[in-house]
Amino acid sequence: MQNTTIAAIATAPGAGGIAVVRLSGPESYAVAARVFHPANPNKNVEEAKGYTALFGSFVEGDDAFDEGVALFFREPHSYTGEDVVELSCHGGSAVARRLVEACIAAGAAPAAPGEYTRRAFLNGKMNLTQAEAVMDMISADGKQGAALANASLSGALAKKIDAEKEALTGLQAHLAAWVDFPEEDVPELDDAHLHTVLGQVQQELDGLIKNYDAGAVLREGVDCAIVGRPNAGKSTLLNLLAGFDRAIVTPVAGTTRDVVEQAVQLGDIRLNLFDTAGLRQTDDAIEAEGIRRSWKKLDEAGLILAVFDGSEPLTREDLALAQRCAGRPAIALVNKEDKPTQFDAEIIAGDFAMVIPVCCQEEGSRKVIAAAVARLLDTNQIDPHAASLSGQRQLAAATRARDAVAGALDAVEGGFGLDAVSVCVDDALDALCELTGENASEAVINEVFERFCVGK
Repeated sequence: MQNTTIAAIATAPGAGGIAVVRLSGPESYAVAARVFHPANPNKNVEEAKGYTALFGSFVEGDDAFDEGVALFFREPHSYTGEDVVELSCHGGSAVARRLVEACIAAGAAPAAPGEYTRRAFLNGKMNLTQAEAVMDMISADGKQGAALANASLSGALAKKIDAEKEALTGLQAHLAAWVDFPEEDVPELDDAHLHTVLGQVQQELDGLIKNYDAGAVLREGVDCAIVGRPNAGKSTLLNLLAGFDRAIVTPVAGTTRDVVEQAVQLGDIRLNLFDTAGLRQTDDAIEAEGIRRSWKKLDEAGLILAVFDGSEPLTREDLALAQRCAGRPAIALVNKEDKPTQFDAEIIAGDFAMVIPVCCQEEGSRKVIAAAVARLLDTNQIDPHAASLSGQRQLAAATRARDAVAGALDAVEGGFGLDAVSVCVDDALDALCELTGENASEAVINEVFERFCVGK
């Protein structure tokens, strides 16, 4: 438990119907009694039971400046595991700020970013993977991303890791007994059993690691570069995906001279779209700079939508673009399907994961592109209710554990003895315990919560 009582606005900034100011800590009820007066004079804030609510006025000194509701939670049955009072006032920024200031004047301290969830973690209300899932849930844009975050928040990943830890712990206990107490006639582990247990753990960790990229796309979105020759239909594609006229579309080549950015929701995936300048040879200094930025954005993107004009024959610029996309997560969109086709898509097919004929002026093409993107990024294979890794910290810990298990298998196969196997299993257990936060250092904990905002 923490000794201080903290206060902060727990709802998003800006005007709204209500705002919630949350108090957490041993003096939450005492602070609330100084800033909230129940409408029923017979009610006493400091004696309020958990899971109850009172209507009344918010005050600063003798000045009542708003009215609203106070919700009460007694420790340990609260989000943080401490006494918590949530004060719901009207949602104007000035009102919520004044209520926080009144709470601080009444004895509370300002909450640091992520301090509520940090206290929940420190008080055993959640493990580190669940704490990270809180921020994933808050920032999720799509239904699938929110479902993945909710699965982690509900403990799906923790349960998966606990199962692997249990398997390794049972193995390590047998190894330790055999190595440390030879006089006790402990039966030696045979290679077949070691292979079975270690192989199953490695397979489970491999599955988590393999699905990391697709899960990250669902939670965080992906940067997507739209590239192609002038007038191939790049800006028309951007407008189609955005659902409104975000970019200027004209028959004049070279209209787009800089990178145009727009975030869109395409199916379950958030795309951070970058419509780039048309790729061609030019003597115009401004357009040339735009083209340089286009190539740079192509090299940085996690997804490339390369647009080709299907009504014209393949050009040298088209070939150069296709070669630049080779080996990248790229889809070729052969545009202007509504016109007679002169474009030989077979020539560029080997450089792309998919080649799809579309008409970027037709709404139906949006669904076709969405399905293709989901297939390419493997998001259509993700079970949103299954365990998944979130963030580089979890991925790094899972990778260390998987590599340590692989090392144990190599030790078995190489005949290096059970001591070597035991060392590797220890390393795997340490990595898994760091993943869930059981032996996480203060630096690791700080790294988790530094991306939180105040009030969470």
